[in-house]
Amino acid sequence: MKLAHGILGVSLAVSCAAVLAQAPRYPAKPVRMLVGFAPGGATDVVARYVSPGLTEGLGQSVVIENRPGASSIIAGELVAKSAPDGYTLMMVTQTLINAQIMDNRPFPVLAKDFSAVSLCATTPLVLVVNPSLPVKTLKEVLALARARPGELNYGSGGVGTSPHMSAELMAKMANIQIVHVPYKGEAPALMDVIAGHLPMMFSNPAAVTAQVEAGKVRAIAVTSLRPSPAVPGVPTLAESGLPGFEVLGWFGVVAPAAMPRELVDRLNAEIAKVLARPEIKEKFATQALQPGSMSATEYGEFIKSETAKWGALIKELGLVK
Repeated sequence: MKLAHGILGVSLAVSCAAVLAQAPRYPAKPVRMLVGFAPGGATDVVARYVSPGLTEGLGQSVVIENRPGASSIIAGELVAKSAPDGYTLMMVTQTLINAQIMDNRPFPVLAKDFSAVSLCATTPLVLVVNPSLPVKTLKEVLALARARPGELNYGSGGVGTSPHMSAELMAKMANIQIVHVPYKGEAPALMDVIAGHLPMMFSNPAAVTAQVEAGKVRAIAVTSLRPSPAVPGVPTLAESGLPGFEVLGWFGVVAPAAMPRELVDRLNAEIAKVLARPEIKEKFATQALQPGSMSATEYGEFIKSETAKWGALIKELGLVK
């Protein structure tokens, strides 16, 4: 009898092992990474920096899919409704937090309806103007805005983006009236600043550095507390007349809620390997991007803290519909 039980136990173990061996290993097919903005913007740039190394690590293609519109809410809804199987990811920013709070409708909530995977990068922003605008300093920008209240427009990649919030915070701190013109992505907004259709905007260095170097736009100030090596010689807003001004943008990967922990940890580990590569650090440095360094749990807590911080600012500025 004992022998029979022993044989049965061995048979069950062998059967389970066989089932596990037959289960497809992740990933067994290409992985989609959605970007809620048009190609060429900072979020798209970060996603395309990360995807080749992640492709190597996973052994399957990581395909970038741009789904611009509604300040990344369109892409967010697609991801939130996708199966939590690791095959649909999204490169997000705090925009998804801000847009949801501002619109005050039942859109996906970043801290609740997604699995936090990995923080990829943080960055300051830079205020740029069309070269034809007769300003070279922040004080001159503010003076022009005060002389023409409600007439000076600024662009952004959408409602709730860090460029939008930077301009709103600047307007509040400086007591000026400027008009927001939202686009479906940072790149088309920047193209209109270059073309002279818009006088100015805040932009991520990853999207604007080459245009500054080419003289197509003029850099006025950066949003970090210290000057950025990506735009050498450009002062901060804090030291240019708005003491304490600071805004840092961030970019990170999320997945649908309830994704198995082993998949979350696998993706976090693979992305960490990518961010540690010398060539990625070099690329990031040229764009004023600081690689992220968080576990999935830490990133989840970071998202919660960002939700509280930006939510408070949005309400203080009266931007909730």
